[in-house]
Amino acid sequence: MDDSPRDRQDWRAIGAASGLGCSIVASLLLCIGGGILLDRWLSTSPVLALVGVVFGLVVSGYLLYQLAVMTPPRRPSIRPQRDKQRADQTESLDE
Repeated sequence: MDDSPRDRQDWRAIGAASGLGCSIVASLLLCIGGGILLDRWLSTSPVLALVGVVFGLVVSGYLLYQLAVMTPPRRPSIRPQRDKQRADQTESLDE
């Protein structure tokens, strides 16, 4: 199967989004579930469940931050080499 670069880029974006979604859901479920279980074990009603909610949201925010600062893939230059040479010549004339 010969996919175009655009198709591969779309699939990478879909993979990143679905991975992020699963990570967010898993972190929230684990943190809230852990808080509920600790509340039952220690008899501290909703306190640790709320701490689990806050911690889960912090972890989710961190995951979103990591996605935002992720470096974009390098794209090949779309300008022909000839235009690049002209730009270099223009810069040398300006100096």
